[in-house]
This record gives sequence, structure tokens and C-alpha cells, in this order.
Amino acid sequence: MKKFNVVMLSIFLVAITGISTFFVTTLLQVDTGDKVVISQSTLADYQETLDQYREVEELKNYIEQNYYKEVSDETMIEGMKKGIFDVLNDPYSVYMNKDEFKDYMESSSGEYPGIGIYLAPNDDKEIEIVAPIEDTPADKAGLIAKDLIIGVNGETVNADLMDEAIATIKGEPGTPVTLTIYRPSNKEKFDVDIVREWIDIKVAKSRMIDNNIGYLRLTMFDEHAAAEFTKHMDGLIKEGAKGVIIDLRQNPGGYLSQCVDIADSLLGKELIVYTESRNGDNEEYFSDPNKYNVQLVVLVDGGSASASEILTGALKDHNSATIVGTTTFGKGIVQIVKPYNEETGFKLTTSEYFTPNGTNIHGIGIEPDVTVELDEAYYELENPTDADDNQLQKAIEVMQGKLK
Repeated sequence: MKKFNVVMLSIFLVAITGISTFFVTTLLQVDTGDKVVISQSTLADYQETLDQYREVEELKNYIEQNYYKEVSDETMIEGMKKGIFDVLNDPYSVYMNKDEFKDYMESSSGEYPGIGIYLAPNDDKEIEIVAPIEDTPADKAGLIAKDLIIGVNGETVNADLMDEAIATIKGEPGTPVTLTIYRPSNKEKFDVDIVREWIDIKVAKSRMIDNNIGYLRLTMFDEHAAAEFTKHMDGLIKEGAKGVIIDLRQNPGGYLSQCVDIADSLLGKELIVYTESRNGDNEEYFSDPNKYNVQLVVLVDGGSASASEILTGALKDHNSATIVGTTTFGKGIVQIVKPYNEETGFKLTTSEYFTPNGTNIHGIGIEPDVTVELDEAYYELENPTDADDNQLQKAIEVMQGKLK
């Protein structure tokens, strides 16, 4: 790429404010034929911009001339774009190339090839499991929230290599992948062999536990979550449910809009959640007076994140449900996802959210009303039943008390 193009690209990527100022001020400049008269301050701003980002060009040129391997212009440019997000030191803000953006959108749609797992880099630059998806290879292999992936197919990985790790983990359905896992809860390190499948996520499932109590499992908040939730909730009430246990365990979240719609059906006229951003673009989300007339118990754990925590926080703050389980994941920030050019895209954290009582749970999580750790033996069972799930049994006990 020619020197001039590199300079202009660097300016375009990083100096949006400077360029905008320059072009706005040129509207007031005087045209004198083949010259334009601009103010001294505008010239100084433009020169400062060029001087500042000339360093980017110099570094790129040095790499091109001296690095021991050839690096394409496309790779360098992609690195610049990724670098702008990397310096934010926010694991949830990231630039995605064409393949990464395609994979992300597929995973959000609920259908994609892989092992069925949600990952996020933690503060220690480790690849952390947010939650395995129910009834997927990762879930059947016994992986749990807070597990760390430290190796893929024998190669050591960390959050700096997360894109490459995810690409390797996904692979073709029917093929195996070996993950090296570190489990902080018991300081155990072990390998897991998993065969990839085509992941088709069932967002909701439900059943009656007895004549009065219904059970509704919500696995994620995808674009169909609110409609599926309503269908299953209506079905349970039609079967006679006076109380419903909503299971949000290992639910990593999803779309805020879907979460708000579900909360709207469970609360009266109340504040659901509000967000605050640096630029003052704050929002409040309210429910209307209409709601289901049933008692509610919500099951949560360390894999309940993001939208799951918004729903849990709203129900807890308004005393509309009893929360049972363990402390939630602790993700109290909101991202936008935007497509960019050439089918690329990015995620950017734009605001933080607060529960109705004004609590931001980021890095903290939500404490349940009734704390119950899931028995370790549960993970060893090949076909566990409701009787083996001590958290669910406690939720049933709590619900029976509420119905009395």
C-alpha cells in the first residue's frame, strides 16, 4: 500500500474527530483559485493530526521491512481495527472480521456448528465459560460455568488467542476436539474429548411438576425468547399452574428487548431496568399493568448472566419472585452489535444497567433470597432426574410455601 494511502487510512480509523473538525471549518474557508485560505488554528489542528498518526505509518513500514515473515496489508489493517478495541481493555468490546462476525450472528440465531458453549475473556485474560447450553455436547461433557479453557487440541490458549481458539473449537459437526479445562472451584485440571454437533438451541421447555406447580426452563434470550416464553407460560396456566418455577440457570443472556418483554409479562406497572451511558443517552424500561397472575420462583446460578440478571433483578427488587440458587455471573454492562464494511462488524460496550433499586451488579452478581449450592454429585450422573436436582427441590419447597 502506498505511503499516502496508509496515512489516510490511519487518520480515518483513529482521528474521526479531527477530520470532522477540519471539513466543517473548510466550509467557511476562502477559495482564491488554486489555493484555499484557512485559519491558523485549523491548520495547526490538521498538522497535529498528521504528526500524531504518522507514527502509525512509521511502525507499519518498519514491520513490513523488518519482520521475519511477510505480512499482508489486509492483515495489518485488520490489526489496526482490532487494536482500537483492544486498548479499551474491555472483553466485551471487540472488532470482528468477516468470519468472526458471521460466527457471532449464527450463534445469536440459535443454530450453528460447534459444541454449544458461551465464552468470555475474564479480567485475568483467561477464556472463561459463561455457560454451556443445555443438551449440547459441552453440557453432556460436564462443563460448567466458571470453568477455564486453557488448551485446545494440546495447544495452550488464553484470551489473547481467543478468536483462534473459538474457530478451532467450532469445527465441523461429527469431528472431535479436545479441551484442556481448569476448574477453579476444586483446582482441578483435566482434558475433555467432545464431538462437535449441529447446535439447534431449544429456547424454552416446560412441564407440570404437580397439579399446581409448573416448571419453565429458559436457555437463552434469542430473538424468539419472548414468544416462546409466552407460549410455554400460557400452556402451563392452561394446565392448572398456580405457581411457576422459572429456571435461568446456565442462561448466558441475549437480547435486552426480549428480556424486557418477558419481564413486562411478570410485573405490574413497574420499572424493569434503566441504563446510563457516558454521552447521556440513558434509557428506562417500564412494564404495563398486565401480568400473569401466578406465584413465581426463579432458579439462578453462576451461569445466569446479562439478560438473565436483568430479569432476576427486576423480579427481586419488586418482590415479585423468590430467587433460589447461587450468585449470578455479574455482567452489568450493555453492548451494541453493529455491522461494518465488507460484512465485518463490532461489539461495543455503550452503557451500564441498573436494577430498579439502583444496583449495578457488574462484577458482583445477584445474591439469591435462598442460597443453595448444587450437589457436586449431580454432574456425575448420566441421566439425572428432578429428585437428583437439590436446587430444583428447594425451589419446589419454596413454591409450596408460597402457594399455602
